[in-house]
Amino acid sequence: MLSMKGMRFPKEIILVCIRWYAAYALSYRILEEMMDERGVSVDHSTVKRWAIRFLPLLEKIFRKHKRPVGGSWRMDETYIKVRGQWKYLYRAVDKEGKTIDFLLRDKRDKAAATRFFKKAMRQNGDPEKITMDKSGANKAAMDGINQDRVVSIEVRQIKYLNNIVEQDHRAVKRITKPMMGFKSFRAARNVLAGIELMHMIRKGQMVTSENDERSFADQFYALAA
Repeated sequence: MLSMKGMRFPKEIILVCIRWYAAYALSYRILEEMMDERGVSVDHSTVKRWAIRFLPLLEKIFRKHKRPVGGSWRMDETYIKVRGQWKYLYRAVDKEGKTIDFLLRDKRDKAAATRFFKKAMRQNGDPEKITMDKSGANKAAMDGINQDRVVSIEVRQIKYLNNIVEQDHRAVKRITKPMMGFKSFRAARNVLAGIELMHMIRKGQMVTSENDERSFADQFYALAA
């Protein structure tokens, strides 16, 4: 359960605002106008604080309800602008396109890739194989991880097999484009957690009962119940 005790606005209002922000290509100011049209007066800076505070908490809750992913991973990085500079969003999907994990890092190097791989494996278990591009840093990271393993994870550097993760980046970039960059690394990391959360819900990655006909929105709200 997500506690919003002490907040001036009702929980339902907060959840609607942050879901819209994470799910659609909207700015905070547009959200302010949309809520005003619905009779709710809330400043765009307040919506921003809600998103930064609550979206990563909801994504953390979601991980307990995430469906298992496949054992063949496709890994790649994309760029996110923070304080006018490009940062690196590490992402991986399985061969069916289901999101495995993501991690925003300041640099694109062996250390960043190693941290991403270890996080992904800790959360999702070990893969049978990982496909990546020709990046030397990513390959070096996996070589280092394999050195400590009894059974090595197969590493393939075949660019065309990575088309699925490169295409998947677009869903995230489509949402971040109107934001025109983030003001802080913390804001970027937390909001991206919410964007990835909504993307995973849309891809059917939340565990539900067989006859569950809840909308994507209701699945999101259920995480805070």
